[in-house]
Amino acid sequence: MNLKKIMAAMCIGVLSVTALAGCTGTTKKNNKTVKLGYVNWAEGVAMTNLAKAVLEDKMGYKVDLTMGEAGMIFTSVAENDLDAFLDAWLPVTHKDYMDRYKSDLDDLGTNYDDAKIGLVVPKEFNINSIEELNKVKDKVEGKIIGIDAGAGIMKASKKAIEDYKLNYELLEGSGPAMTTMLKDAVGKKKPIVVTGWKPHWMFARWNLKFLEDPKHSFGDVESIHTVSRKGFKEDMPEVAEFLKNFKLDDLQLGTLMGLIEESNKDPLDCAKEWIKDNEDLVNSWIPKK
Repeated sequence: MNLKKIMAAMCIGVLSVTALAGCTGTTKKNNKTVKLGYVNWAEGVAMTNLAKAVLEDKMGYKVDLTMGEAGMIFTSVAENDLDAFLDAWLPVTHKDYMDRYKSDLDDLGTNYDDAKIGLVVPKEFNINSIEELNKVKDKVEGKIIGIDAGAGIMKASKKAIEDYKLNYELLEGSGPAMTTMLKDAVGKKKPIVVTGWKPHWMFARWNLKFLEDPKHSFGDVESIHTVSRKGFKEDMPEVAEFLKNFKLDDLQLGTLMGLIEESNKDPLDCAKEWIKDNEDLVNSWIPKK
């Protein structure tokens, strides 16, 4: 075979391999990386890792996760540093962020309904309303155990302190730090007041209750939304459609959060395990070809 024939054969071989590679289901979609932000809240960790598992294992994308406080995540999505955030509480908790960045964000819809924030205590604590907190101040050392400073629930808690004229200090911390202190108090059968929200695995773990909020400082029942940067739907239409379809009910999300909390495994591994038991639901989120 002369040199020209050898070169022609090599070119045909390269073209054939390239064509085959373009047809394989395992090839990354245009080598695009989906950038998701999340806050270290139980439902956010669960949902974001679940979305990552589906996008990578079933849809062929690469997904990078970035953790930060709520304000930083909203800003990063609005400034196009992140593609989407699956834990926007509306219409009350994250209203300020949505109002601030409304021209730079798209609301892809709800992924969970019946969400709620408020002040939470053990069920055996003999009070039922925020109005009663000043009477039991000494029993909890005048402290409300909060989470990260940028969380909407912290702003609502400060409003509650003003609305109810509570002589209390709101302590800043994090979601995991709050549940650690709650676990310790419940174990010792001591009263405690924490900033709590539903969905959260702590309600399945311990006997807890929301304190009644007659002044509506914490608003009413909310929904959790997925928000994305402007242009995301055009840049990654398949991913945007998947995120629009991505919805969980109380049992489904509660099961996933419980699996993550009770296991020593990485949240992503727990999400992959959960997917195996919920294949039909997961497949219903994936856009049809």
